[in-house]
Amino acid sequence: MAAAAKKGKRKIVINPVTRVEGHGKVTLHVDENGNIEQARFHINEFRGFERFVQGRLYWEAPNIVERLCGICPVSHHLAAAKATDVIVGADKLTPTGEKMRRLMHYGQTYQSHALHFFHLSAPDLLFGFDAPPEKRNVIAIIEADPELATKAVLMRKYGQEVIKATAGKKVHGTGAIPGGINKHLTVEDRDFLKKDADTMVEWAELGLSICKDVISKNKDELLKFGTFDSNFVSIVKEDGCMDLYDGNLRAIDADGKIIFDQVKPADYLDYIAEEVRPWSYMKFPFIKPLGKEKGWYRVGPLARVNACNYIDTPIAEKERQEFMALGGGRPVHSSLAYHWARLIETIHAAEKIRELLDDPDLLSGDLTVTGTRRNRGVAYLEAPRGTLFHHYEIDDNDQIVLANLIVSTTNNNEPMNRVTQMVAKQYLEGKEITEGLLNHIEVGIRAYDPCLSCATHAIGQMKLLVQLLDRDGAVIDEKVKG
Repeated sequence: MAAAAKKGKRKIVINPVTRVEGHGKVTLHVDENGNIEQARFHINEFRGFERFVQGRLYWEAPNIVERLCGICPVSHHLAAAKATDVIVGADKLTPTGEKMRRLMHYGQTYQSHALHFFHLSAPDLLFGFDAPPEKRNVIAIIEADPELATKAVLMRKYGQEVIKATAGKKVHGTGAIPGGINKHLTVEDRDFLKKDADTMVEWAELGLSICKDVISKNKDELLKFGTFDSNFVSIVKEDGCMDLYDGNLRAIDADGKIIFDQVKPADYLDYIAEEVRPWSYMKFPFIKPLGKEKGWYRVGPLARVNACNYIDTPIAEKERQEFMALGGGRPVHSSLAYHWARLIETIHAAEKIRELLDDPDLLSGDLTVTGTRRNRGVAYLEAPRGTLFHHYEIDDNDQIVLANLIVSTTNNNEPMNRVTQMVAKQYLEGKEITEGLLNHIEVGIRAYDPCLSCATHAIGQMKLLVQLLDRDGAVIDEKVKG
């Protein structure tokens, strides 16, 4: 590879990126001197759900669009249900309807965050970015610390049990319907979940302590890794409290100043627009008043913790305050700080689950509510990976005529390309490219926990193909794993 580099420009392809949900690839264009000219993260599969639902009855949407993904179907199920609430005129759900949905959503957040940290990202943090590939996986975690690995598996299992108890199934459930929910929580399910609720909070705190310990020992390197200024977008309550299920949209700039606040779902098109670029099937959203160049933003755990005023559960709020001190009065901008923020949210979700399981409204009360029918419904939801926008319009026959979905990973498209470019320049420029160095790029992308299955629609096996091409595009060398 080093000898080939002297011949001229090179194009290096990482296809697909590993330990993320779905398929994507990275291309690096390297000049004659080994400098990175261009680095891009491509999403090269087609989704198409906005077209699939056209002509279908609106009440089918929550159960169709959740097929976007097998990892976070609950998020799409609830976002679509919230949009159809608007269509049936359910402006305020019954206490039972809202609390059952919230419990479902916190279960989804808890299991998804545990999956990402322990199964996908922990091998990089615990064994090092340059560790041999055979060590950078969950099996190595099991071998190194069986007790921790067992807890990680049981954390995800617990979140899935919460989903099953509220949605009817662990994957692709049917619990949320237009105007509310289709069942109460049973006493048996409540007692089953309640007996482990305290343990789930403790294990979430353990996960955060591990993350903080790793970052603290390598603070200079890890908090500078993939660090760049950006805007942040998330939903918050009227008083600025973090709310993963419901609220209005807030955007802050790189210094933490509010760009806009309390934007209602029906008005999102006045503030958010999307750009299409020819080399990716995934769009590039931006804040409309700032334009394409300055309006791109980040979503997800880092954005939510940076943008909110406070968190309304005690342990998570204490951790948020410690986290925000890292920024010295500004938002925290490190890409790897996503892991820290994600684990604060894991604690928050566990605290919320514990709180809700003591609420009698889950066991009885009206399940649905209706009002004046409308032909347009828009909703926000904070999925584990970031803000979801679901927008549906229907005709007089109740058939969907328009659907627009802006999903979490789509919102993070520009930041993931920025971190790819930054890490490539920092770690690969002028060096002989090794598998370990290429993993640095994947570590940067992985911090965003991209769900490419949500942003696109893909099938096939996960494998990594790296090709070295000459200036005419001919393959000089290639390596394949997986």
